Amino acid sequence: MDEDNSARGESGARADTGARAGTGDGGRDALSAAARALYARITGGGTTRPADGPALAELLAWRLVAVDPDRPAAPVALDPQEAGRRHLDEGLRELAARAAGMAALPAVADELALHFERAKWRSGSGSEFLAEPEQVGARIGEAVGRAGTEVLTAQPLGPPGADAVEAALDRDARALARGVSVRTLCRDGERDDPATRDRVTRLTARGAQFRTLAAPFQACVVVDRRQAFIPDHVVGSSPTHAAWHVMDRALVAFIAEGFEDAWRRADIWHGDPRRAAPDGGTGLTHRQREILIDTAAGVDQRITARRLSIGLRTLTKELGVLRARWGAPTLAALAYRWALSAERHRMTDETSQTAETAGKAETAGKAETAGPGQ
Repeated sequence: MDEDNSARGESGARADTGARAGTGDGGRDALSAAARALYARITGGGTTRPADGPALAELLAWRLVAVDPDRPAAPVALDPQEAGRRHLDEGLRELAARAAGMAALPAVADELALHFERAKWRSGSGSEFLAEPEQVGARIGEAVGRAGTEVLTAQPLGPPGADAVEAALDRDARALARGVSVRTLCRDGERDDPATRDRVTRLTARGAQFRTLAAPFQACVVVDRRQAFIPDHVVGSSPTHAAWHVMDRALVAFIAEGFEDAWRRADIWHGDPRRAAPDGGTGLTHRQREILIDTAAGVDQRITARRLSIGLRTLTKELGVLRARWGAPTLAALAYRWALSAERHRMTDETSQTAETAGKAETAGKAETAGPGQ
């Protein structure tokens, strides 16, 4: 009696273990031949033997049989159609979960790739990635503090905060005191900022040079043509204050040449406001005068841009500068105020005088050709 109870307990334990494992000779998704043979025996009223443990575990995992704790050696057969559908549903759910996990792999890979790319670029000796604004400011201050010949700065986004402006002012003043050439390129709109004008006035008095440009240009700081600082264009998700400290001589030379190209196209600035016209002049560039003439005449902006060999974006920025100059809310208002402005009347008078002088010269030339008495 004790032996029978022991055998039944051992058989039930093996069946329970197999059910929890959910595996058998045939694997998770297929019944083994032994499990199929055991199911046929159970449906015929047969009982299990100790050697049937793995096959019984498969049947339990599939829910093809149920074991009565009081009669563990005589499992009860269950409907195979229902068991098959249940097993299929479970398999499909597992496949859907795995597919969802696999679909998320590209996003995870892209996220991790950002860190990998930064580490890869940071590991090179030609450049270093600077992620935090404090790190960027400290590294630029260190480089400018050791400058020996020149510092080139391009600021297309305007000056930073007040504290950063004061730090840059002190930094540039000390560089000028050492005999370092300091040149700074600003966007044209900075002429309307009183704080920037004050800074420019103070630094130009010490020998610094400033110019403004209405067209787009790239931000950079170049020190002694040996190192440069540029915005991050490698990692698209980086914040706007992220930068690269470039030390490759060839790349630094290329960045410096880009600065020189923009510098040659820019207007000299000594800290005067944009609306103040110099003595005897109109305060307008040749390009601005041409744009105003076309605007007043109703010429399409695309035609004006092509004629002046500039882009529509540059033309739009120039129009913004001109509208700010006269406080014109629309292009029609700009054309009207330009038509009534002293600058236009002065230009018209100069054109008339030039035409009159040319006419007199032409008349005198004809007289000389005709000779006396004719």
